Amino acid sequence: MRTERTQTLPSFHTHVIGSLPRPKLVLDLLSRRDQTPTDRYTRTMDEMVAFAIRLQEEAGIDVVSDGEWRRSSYIMGFLGRLGACEQVRRYQHQGESKVTDVIVRRMAADDPIFVRDAEFLAAHTDRRTKFALPSPFLIAVRYWHENHSAQAYPTFLHALEHLSELLRSEALALVEAGIDVIQLDDPALTYYCDRALISTGETHDERLRRDWDTDRQVPEAIAAINHVVEGLNAEVHLHCFHSVYKRRSDVTGDYKPLLPYLADAKVDRLNLEFAYQGTGSVDDLELLPEHLGVGMGVDDVRTERPQSIDEMETIGAAGTQFVSPDRISLNPDCGFAPAATEPPSIDEAYEKLCRLSETAGRLRKRFGA
Repeated sequence: MRTERTQTLPSFHTHVIGSLPRPKLVLDLLSRRDQTPTDRYTRTMDEMVAFAIRLQEEAGIDVVSDGEWRRSSYIMGFLGRLGACEQVRRYQHQGESKVTDVIVRRMAADDPIFVRDAEFLAAHTDRRTKFALPSPFLIAVRYWHENHSAQAYPTFLHALEHLSELLRSEALALVEAGIDVIQLDDPALTYYCDRALISTGETHDERLRRDWDTDRQVPEAIAAINHVVEGLNAEVHLHCFHSVYKRRSDVTGDYKPLLPYLADAKVDRLNLEFAYQGTGSVDDLELLPEHLGVGMGVDDVRTERPQSIDEMETIGAAGTQFVSPDRISLNPDCGFAPAATEPPSIDEAYEKLCRLSETAGRLRKRFGA
């Protein structure tokens, strides 16, 4: 639910999706974590995360994250701590041969995973705060496999149900730690926007070759998401994006096939992509369920070229043809670096966030918001 703190945010307020590019010092810290004394590692990483927060503040962002700099990836930062995975599945992705983790044991978390990170973020800014978690559906789609996972979870739905319980506990702990906005990241829902993938299985990511059944699977995903967030004393965002690897997306397609299914989603805001070609079209918003606000992605994180403020303003203004300004916020299309080694630089991200903030100011003045 929207809270007293988030209800005071203005129309076209700005927020990051979650991740920022990690400077080399942060990458080195992550790579040497097991060889670094715990006190030294924690102290140095705290200093770097404080810098990530300040960077967002100085860029003028209204809702800030910790940059996700303590995580090597936005999924495995959570799933990897549950003691359930092994790297046993080989697959092809964008022409590269890879090995990925698969759930092979029951997942377990004795204590919440991100509480200390959330407390640090809340204590080091006077802005509204956001903390992102991977959705249960995303994790189940990517990491449950019938050849490896069935002994722990006989079916996909068994894994999905347990993940929703684990993530609900985590979300409750984050709210208790002082976080204003809980975001669930789910590029797996966006797979249903790719007409070629759903109809023919055409993809360059071997993990996505499966039987897709939109009418059955999307409601299952929404039900799991609802269980995670129901009754949280925080604003809840669902982030549906075309996942990025080395500035390239795995799927394409606008959001029209997905949006009608979100009428039952118990979230406050849907964060979508509109700047990058092959993602959302502004007229998709005609199908946005009335109870949802929208985070409009007006800043393309995939290209090195910073978009002009005029370009971003044009996208945001177009959204008002379908959604009132008080329901619109502005964000980058996606996290700048959902995996630690994604290519954007921190300087590139800062410049783009500065332009995002200036765009918001223009739109508030233009629409009297």
